[in-house]
Amino acid sequence: MGSEQGELVIEGLALPLALRFISGKYQGGEFPLPEDGEIVIGRSSELEMVLVEDMVSRRHAKISVEGGDIFLEDLGSTNGSFVNGEKITRTKLAEGDRILIGTSIIKVVASDGSASVQDAKAKMDEAVSSARPSAGSTMTGSIAEIPLPDLLQLFSASKKTGVLQITTENDVGSIYLEDGLVQFAVVNGDESVPPEKAFYRVLVWDKGTFDLLPKVERAFPTEIQSSIEGLLMEGMRQLDEMMRLGDALPSLQASVLVASPMDKPLRDATPEELDVIQLALNHATLVDMMNHSGKPDPDVAEVVVALLEKGYLTSK
Repeated sequence: MGSEQGELVIEGLALPLALRFISGKYQGGEFPLPEDGEIVIGRSSELEMVLVEDMVSRRHAKISVEGGDIFLEDLGSTNGSFVNGEKITRTKLAEGDRILIGTSIIKVVASDGSASVQDAKAKMDEAVSSARPSAGSTMTGSIAEIPLPDLLQLFSASKKTGVLQITTENDVGSIYLEDGLVQFAVVNGDESVPPEKAFYRVLVWDKGTFDLLPKVERAFPTEIQSSIEGLLMEGMRQLDEMMRLGDALPSLQASVLVASPMDKPLRDATPEELDVIQLALNHATLVDMMNHSGKPDPDVAEVVVALLEKGYLTSK
């Protein structure tokens, strides 16, 4: 794979690159990159790419194509420019990189080369007029386009404040941010679940939409103290542990029951196993058991799998 004159070369085919808006008021718009030259981005109406919003400076940033290489340079903007979660002064771009300017997340993508700059400006205007309505939202997008770990890294680097609301077909998660730090997290309004557990549950969602809503002034039952980096590392560790159990682990919504009759005597169970059997007696589903355990989800899941194999528990 190699690039030449602002193009992505895949298996001998040169594909021109473009900037695709994957969140913000211009979501769905796509702006082609030149074979050579530059694009200045900002709020000023005489620029090549005009982003009309308060968080964008009049001359915010510049994208240059130089001898096949693509660079993004911040032009001393008030709120900064970010690439893949890091604030930049000047950096080289590659296909797949995600840029945050104001409330727009822009992805460097391969395109078919058919769109002109004039077409792109028209499509950006169309994207604004047809944007998905969301009362009070300052940013919207799809978590299929930008995974939540990447989104949270961008919000951490740019010190965003507000409520990141993630909506899937069955669930709604809310992550409360203050200057880029996670304060609290909740799934489906159930604040009895420790906020760290709720955060790790939301982190693995890969379908749905997100909205960054304005800050809510409220007190939390307990606050998350870890950094974004620490939360993401622990979240990925927990995901790996859960994935390792594979099909032996029932779905979170599965009913987990104590076997009746029970072939093995309870005296053979370990204290950890007895605790999980008690959870199964008191709560109907695996997710309810995890919610009411003081241990991390992977620890509960591992014991559940062991108890299923030994015949102490059944699932349906």
